[in-house]
Amino acid sequence: MAILSNNNGSNFVFILMDLPGLEGAHCWTAIPICSIYVLSVLGNITVMYIIKSVPSLHTPMYLFLSMLSMADLGLSASTLPSMAAVFFLGQRKVGAATCFVQLFFIHTFSVIESAVLLAMAFDRCVAIREPLRYATILTTKRIGAIGLAIVTRSVTLHMPLPVLLGTLQFQPINALSHSYCVHPDVLRLASSSTLVNSGLGLFVMLSTLGTDAVLILFSYVLILKTVLSIASNAERFKAFNTCISHVCAVLLFYTPLVSLSMIHRFGKKKLPAQVYMLLSYLHFLIPPMLNPIVYSVKTKEIRVRILKMLHPKIH
Repeated sequence: MAILSNNNGSNFVFILMDLPGLEGAHCWTAIPICSIYVLSVLGNITVMYIIKSVPSLHTPMYLFLSMLSMADLGLSASTLPSMAAVFFLGQRKVGAATCFVQLFFIHTFSVIESAVLLAMAFDRCVAIREPLRYATILTTKRIGAIGLAIVTRSVTLHMPLPVLLGTLQFQPINALSHSYCVHPDVLRLASSSTLVNSGLGLFVMLSTLGTDAVLILFSYVLILKTVLSIASNAERFKAFNTCISHVCAVLLFYTPLVSLSMIHRFGKKKLPAQVYMLLSYLHFLIPPMLNPIVYSVKTKEIRVRILKMLHPKIH
């Protein structure tokens, strides 16, 4: 497909990448991907429904958990259209406008999830360090304000990305590295200067994902300091146990992200393309699927409600 290098980003066509070596096995690759999406949607909707329908769960920890489920649903919905087109229909061409809209939503929901994880770390920090003031510090009104600030920050910072991409010109070789659009992947195909775009992308990443990760780590340093000062081993374990689900969610989100960053900068040429793509899929697909499972297993209130839904005759 011949596309001139002077084509503007607004009318450009990108080619989405299939899994290397598995281009002819769409029917087999579609099955696990479809299963992941179904589990993600069912799991997160179930968690949100339980929290909404049970008044006793309208506490800060569970309200933040419902925000995490909403972010997971948004992230899944953002990657689904192009991946479904590639793996179910074999349709790999995507218009630039569609691609730019997709990358806006992917990055927006990814940063929203990161911010929600930070809010949940703050919630655990307040609950452990200031248990007597917990209810007065994290009121419903303040939680709503935090949620609004999270969405506003992410949308505002990412709004310029698709606009600036639309002003670029692209190379004739227009194949992306994934079956969905992300900002660095699209940017590498540009034939015009990407200094402003790269600078903005770096600023957004450092001011959101980077800052959130540092603050989450700092929160757990404070939590660890407080827990270690508790005399009773049983109380220590009880305090740590309230953080396990959140630690798992943080690791699920940040481990593939950090691995991707390290590979991209130091080892991309030394590793097979399948490894790089697998980590990228893990980052966007696995957290939305596993977060509801982790919280359902580790949180008694949610686990009990799910068991009642599955076995309504058992009380």
